[in-house]
Amino acid sequence: MKALVQNVADGRNNTAVETGMLGLIAGNGRFPFLLLDAARAHGLTVVVAAIKEETSPEIDARAASDPQIRVHWLSLGELSKLIDTFHAEHVTRAVMAGQVKHTQIFSSIRPDWCLAKLLLNLRTRNTDMLLGAVAKVLSDEGIELISSTHYLEPLLAKPGVLTRRAPSEDEQKDIAYGRTVARAVAEYDLGQTVVIAAQAAVAVEAMEGTDATIERAGTLMRRLDPESESAASTLNRSLTVVKVAKPKQDMRFDVPVIGVATIETMTRAGATCLAIESGCTLLFDEAAIIAAADAAGIAIFSGPS
Repeated sequence: MKALVQNVADGRNNTAVETGMLGLIAGNGRFPFLLLDAARAHGLTVVVAAIKEETSPEIDARAASDPQIRVHWLSLGELSKLIDTFHAEHVTRAVMAGQVKHTQIFSSIRPDWCLAKLLLNLRTRNTDMLLGAVAKVLSDEGIELISSTHYLEPLLAKPGVLTRRAPSEDEQKDIAYGRTVARAVAEYDLGQTVVIAAQAAVAVEAMEGTDATIERAGTLMRRLDPESESAASTLNRSLTVVKVAKPKQDMRFDVPVIGVATIETMTRAGATCLAIESGCTLLFDEAAIIAAADAAGIAIFSGPS
């Protein structure tokens, strides 16, 4: 974690340290902690809106050790409480970091009157539409939602082959096909990841998330009958995972993220290649990701959108 924060600090191009207040709407995983450390490295006081159903309790320990971090817990759906909290703390800029499971958003959420009114006016119930509407409400209340990569730009994937091994010719074909499929799926805000074998779509991400999609693809491939001639000739191949940004990706939320856990999931599933989009995919601990991929013989290719 400290190394990642140092990378972020080193990537500021010697600009002056910012001062002021930042609101952090924290989901699950390490993303909120990385952004928290980066914001503190920029000299910001951070007011954390921690989601009871998602945020790690570790956030309280971080606040206990740093008087410039203040944590307020709220449940999914408490939009009015979020606004009131930020107003009370004089927050005028905020950032979303960390996943909120899609299944939570559309099944476990208990909206207050403010969010209920917003939901009634949505044309479609997808994540981008919901979060975009929340961002609009925050803006109307004087709270600007900024890019979730604003303080983490050094962690965005650079273009090129990131691992010792480059994708094979067959994997390159799967990447090209997978990007076509993934972009079409992402356009409808269904998911950002597809898993390909021999230029056939084995699994497409929906609400279950990237890792579950990769695991499902691995399970499907293991179920193929090794004695089946058709399986051997078409799908009994290694898996290629393709993760893309959405068309006109809103960098304020749902930015593609890769971590060591993604490589571990790929290894268990029998996937041998990962393709991501440079400039809009966050790599959490790139050195560890590449080391894990190299150890597993996985090729990682980062290409332009």
